[in-house]
Amino acid sequence: MRKALYLVIIMLSSYACSKTESNDIAGKKRELEKARNELAELNKKIRALEKEISAVDPDFARQVRKTIPISVIQAVKKPFEHMLEVRGAIESRTNVVINAQAAGEIKHVHVREGQLVKAGQLLVSLDTEILQNTLAELEASLALAVETYERQARLWQQKVGTEMQYLQAKSNKESLEHRIATLRAQIEQAMVRAPFSGTVDELPAKTGMVVTPGVPLVRLVGREQMYVKADVSEKFIGRFKAGDRVNIYFPAMEKRLASSVASVGQVINPENRTFTVEVTLPVTGFAVKPNQVVILELSDYVNKEAFAVPTRIIQRDEEGQFIYLAEESEGRIIARKRYVITGVTSGNLTEITDGLREGDRIVEEGYRDLVEGVEVEIVQPKADTLALKIN
Repeated sequence: MRKALYLVIIMLSSYACSKTESNDIAGKKRELEKARNELAELNKKIRALEKEISAVDPDFARQVRKTIPISVIQAVKKPFEHMLEVRGAIESRTNVVINAQAAGEIKHVHVREGQLVKAGQLLVSLDTEILQNTLAELEASLALAVETYERQARLWQQKVGTEMQYLQAKSNKESLEHRIATLRAQIEQAMVRAPFSGTVDELPAKTGMVVTPGVPLVRLVGREQMYVKADVSEKFIGRFKAGDRVNIYFPAMEKRLASSVASVGQVINPENRTFTVEVTLPVTGFAVKPNQVVILELSDYVNKEAFAVPTRIIQRDEEGQFIYLAEESEGRIIARKRYVITGVTSGNLTEITDGLREGDRIVEEGYRDLVEGVEVEIVQPKADTLALKIN
């Protein structure tokens, strides 16, 4: 009986304690809710006082400010262009080596290296004394042949003499005329002239040198027909066409020129799997030379309406790539993650193909200090979106 009584007493005591504890927890919850409401009111009052004081005391404002300062750019669709950089070289269609066309001794070199010459100007002359003497003899013989032919023709018209005599006189005259024309052509071949205006770049010819046909005498370079040639990988087939805009960069001079594609090769080089692109070289205000290295900036992608953001502000986590936006929330500005899909990168900008809306405020400066939901303050906002411009 005693044991049973003790058990009843213990059970009653446990029930009373549990009921008391339950009442205490409910009471604590009520107290917690009351405290939270009081804290919210107190925080609201604190923020109002801080705002009033900060309006008249900048030092106090800097001390109490807990928001992160940022700058933003507005998401606006603008033209976006990707430029492909290709190494090329300047070439000239008037960069030629002039060879000897006749055999003989060089009598005189009329130019020097670096000299500007005009089309038709005499560059090198060979010794033509023997040819000149032969020409004089033939011209004397021609004079007699002409006189003989004319007299024989008059006689033949009067039916005096034979037709054979007339034809022989005519043939002799014409033969001498052809021989003289050939000899004069040989003399002219001994006079080496500039086929176009340009600069004497190399001058192997020396006075007294004996040459034969095909021996190099002068390298002449003209500037009128210069162009840029570059080899482009076959993976860019179909990206370019004649007339496309091109920028030419001269690394040695740090100069840039705007130009256009003149032609696109239709054959793939089997050795390096490339095709040729030729670009017109406009008139320059500085010296350029054949074989000079240049960089071509070719436009291989254009989106006329694209969002473009600085590449550096794009971050990545386990869910993908994201940027921070500044969004309004209950009178405050909050940093929010926005996951995006990127497209082409050109220079320091990257195209955003999905994830942005017109008018979104993108955090540009201060993005490294942000986490999701932190309060921010916009300072020195930037009005327009950075994007590549198509001129």
